[in-house]
Amino acid sequence: MTRGGGVDAPGSGTARRRSTSTLVLIGLSAGLVFLGFLALGTWQVQRLGWKRDLIARVEARVHAPPGAPPARSDWPRLGAAADEYRHVLLEGCFLPRADTLVQAVTERGGGSWVMTPLRLADGALVLVNRGFVPLEAKDPAAWAPPEGAVTVTGLLRLPEPGGAFLRANDPAAGRWYSRDVAAIAAARGLPEVAPYFVDADARGDEGLPVGGLTVIAFPNNHLVYAITWYALALMVAAGFAYLLRYERRLRAA
Repeated sequence: MTRGGGVDAPGSGTARRRSTSTLVLIGLSAGLVFLGFLALGTWQVQRLGWKRDLIARVEARVHAPPGAPPARSDWPRLGAAADEYRHVLLEGCFLPRADTLVQAVTERGGGSWVMTPLRLADGALVLVNRGFVPLEAKDPAAWAPPEGAVTVTGLLRLPEPGGAFLRANDPAAGRWYSRDVAAIAAARGLPEVAPYFVDADARGDEGLPVGGLTVIAFPNNHLVYAITWYALALMVAAGFAYLLRYERRLRAA
């Protein structure tokens, strides 16, 4: 026993009992941290449910029969939760010599997406990503759009404004790194363009452009995050419990 009521901790210097007020302060701090970690874990569990529901809804849209595209009156209300990856059917005529190439990296290597405006019967224009062309495909005639009335099915996608990571679109130079519908329409002088584009389905042949390459992937690490936050909460609780047990031994010595 040391002077002043402390005890010697085994293998260390002198250990002193913490005051009751100090223990209360530590307990309050530990409690706040514990509740914070607990709240974060619960939030991740909720996000897990949301992500699973999103994946299920997108899968249902992708594999549904193609339907009519959004009406003009619905354009202002388009959103990712309700509309992205809808399977749609478009009927109209492609505008000749109006292709825009957007840099792309796919399972087939590097190249470009071919974005071509399609004029619908009501006069509106929809940018259609007709598919991928590799870097070695230099001749635009090899992937020119068909003439006359066409029917296109594909997945509705929302615009990708601005550009790619560390690479901004440069309309003046004709360099495009993302499918920014509004910017492409402005650069091409296209009026009445829908605020979305359509990734065309595969055509079933080996011609260019190659459609049907939409990547549908949603990272879903929420369960891992939830377990991590809950584990941290348990560690805080266990650490405070150990401190209380240690203080109890000091007082009993």
